[in-house]
Amino acid sequence: MTIDASSIFNAIVVINAIFAVLTVFREKRDIAAIWAWLLVLVFLPLVGFIAYAFLGRKLPKNRLFKLHKHVQMQLDERLNEQRSQLGHDDKTPADDVVRRNRNAVDMFMTTDSAFLARQNKVHIFTNGNELFHRIIEDIESAKKSIHIEFYTFYNDKIGNEIRDLLIQKAKQGIEVRVIYDSWGSMGTTRRFFKPLTEAGGHAYPFLNTRSVLLDFRINFRDHRKIVVIDGIIGYTGGFNIGDQYLGRKKKFGNWRDTHIRIIGSGVFGLQARFILDWNATSPRGQIDEDEVQAKYFPVTTTKGNVNMQIVSSGPDSDLQQIKMGYIKLITMATKYCWIQSPYLIPDDSVLDALRIAAMSGVDVRIMIPSMPDHPFVYRATQYYARQLAEQGVKIYYYGNGFMHAKTMVIDDEIASVGSANLDYRSFKLNFEINSFIYDEKFATQMRDIYLNDISVSELQTPEMFDKQPLWLKFKQTFSRLLSPIL
Repeated sequence: MTIDASSIFNAIVVINAIFAVLTVFREKRDIAAIWAWLLVLVFLPLVGFIAYAFLGRKLPKNRLFKLHKHVQMQLDERLNEQRSQLGHDDKTPADDVVRRNRNAVDMFMTTDSAFLARQNKVHIFTNGNELFHRIIEDIESAKKSIHIEFYTFYNDKIGNEIRDLLIQKAKQGIEVRVIYDSWGSMGTTRRFFKPLTEAGGHAYPFLNTRSVLLDFRINFRDHRKIVVIDGIIGYTGGFNIGDQYLGRKKKFGNWRDTHIRIIGSGVFGLQARFILDWNATSPRGQIDEDEVQAKYFPVTTTKGNVNMQIVSSGPDSDLQQIKMGYIKLITMATKYCWIQSPYLIPDDSVLDALRIAAMSGVDVRIMIPSMPDHPFVYRATQYYARQLAEQGVKIYYYGNGFMHAKTMVIDDEIASVGSANLDYRSFKLNFEINSFIYDEKFATQMRDIYLNDISVSELQTPEMFDKQPLWLKFKQTFSRLLSPIL
């Protein structure tokens, strides 16, 4: 019996189609993604399965965030103590903002169990040198614990300076724990952190992936930026640990970003997030349930004026909590909604919210970089910028270096500062963390910073977009087709 070539080919096609169906349907995903992956796997058999290994696989949820309920109980108990010591009945202007926007607060409580942290002191940083000078001072003053979690922790000048300081603190008996993302910290290996572990500290790549080469997933990265010192001082925002974030790289020049320093119960939200991520990542040396409350959530009597919620989101949840927060703020705005993001690749729900706000007379402004760091991402960003400009949104190209801030401010009342960009990746594929802040004074500061940035930016009108070369428009349109995976 002979088997001709066509029979072999047909058998391969059928087997490939069966494997494609089994591969795609064994994990929950939306309809658009199902059809996209089926087309890729069926029509590009070898290339498609390689692409799926990098971009399509889901994360195993059975080992994610083991202490969630216990940590939440500890948080509730500590917050009650905090309220009683600070005087929960005291009224501040920030409480009036919360009252006027209670439905936003309730939404975050429902979707992410994000408690309202009252009476915090919050300081804004827009310059990397000033930020890391203050972080180093706080690390030097640490008495009990230092918890650090960054997407990028580079093996360069500032990276070595921070690591060497952590080694010193570990030798002093201070608990030092570091989480970094192996993809975002490409070039930084476990050998870089070996002196820290030998000094008694701990450092692991997020979810304990062994290396970039063995960790095939480009998606599902830990994009969070968290520093918590002694459970009292916290930092979060857009900066990572690397020389380029201090303006030391010629490619980018000045690095424009936004980060905040928190003292008060808002730190509890950062600490809880770190503990959950640590216990999902560390193969040993996990944080014990019995020591969580006393050691990591100390009650502070610091009394500030800022109310806030720390909200996290990621592929471990289908709710896309931070995206919902962005949509909520956009639709709540009655006067203005000003946004900064290095990447502008919104899904339809965010795009519609921006359109509706602009067409309702709200002053919607979006500031993006005037230079690319990722070519396809930047062209897709330009595509959506052109589309939104045609529908009444004011688009600004930041002109003094690279714009990397992820901020939103509305109506001199509410602001958001965090790690989440206005794009698919931050909404669905990365682990992110943002602070949503309810305070008129803070929001006014954010507004004034935005106005200062506008002074070195250029407004892009629909006419200017129309005059772009056809080849550039083609690249923008083509890149837009890749939006869900950029």
